[in-house]
Amino acid sequence: MAQIILLEDERILREDLTEFLASLGHSVQAVGSIAEFERAFVPGRHLIAILDLGLPDGDGMDVIERLRRDNLRLGILVLTARISTQAKVAGLQSGADHYLTKTTDMDVLAATVDSLARRLDLGGVSADWVLDAGKKQLIAPGLPPIELSAQDYTVLKAIFDGQGLSVSKKSIVAALGEDFLSYDLRRLDTQINRLRRKVLEATGTDLPLKTLRNEGYQFYGAVAPR
Repeated sequence: MAQIILLEDERILREDLTEFLASLGHSVQAVGSIAEFERAFVPGRHLIAILDLGLPDGDGMDVIERLRRDNLRLGILVLTARISTQAKVAGLQSGADHYLTKTTDMDVLAATVDSLARRLDLGGVSADWVLDAGKKQLIAPGLPPIELSAQDYTVLKAIFDGQGLSVSKKSIVAALGEDFLSYDLRRLDTQINRLRRKVLEATGTDLPLKTLRNEGYQFYGAVAPR
């Protein structure tokens, strides 16, 4: 079943929807504002977002547009009181996969969520590693995010940009803004070892990063598209 994040500001409706979706076997994290959503949302863990549009601290349409700009593998379902055709078209054009009104029968909502989960075809848990640029976090498949330093993030981004191919140490050093000829490569080795240790301690999972002797590094895990 799907890992769902629900953004709905009406408390009673939020509780009813959470209970209903949980009864279907989904794991639901419910929040009541955009600010709470931003704090709670974890790319790679939440694979379906159910969003209201009229919220106390902004418009859900803006949330959808931001999520789509990040190119995350995420199903987005709008559940709103806005019933006009114009509003529906705007919601779908902004990046929503489905647009339902709050008068929609719960069976239709359940079928829509199930259909979206099947289309994602991940059984509710992403198999991808995610590098979150906005929050400077690394997210292992189905696990909590790992906070990264600025250098951690820069090194990983350079390696992730290799798209599964070998990335030279020279390329990584350049991404760090350093001169390769004067850079002590032992610093990079130390950085990589710290990253491996950080990931292992935080998740119990090894970082799928291969050291290629005299060449560089290769990330062999599945990476979410960005």
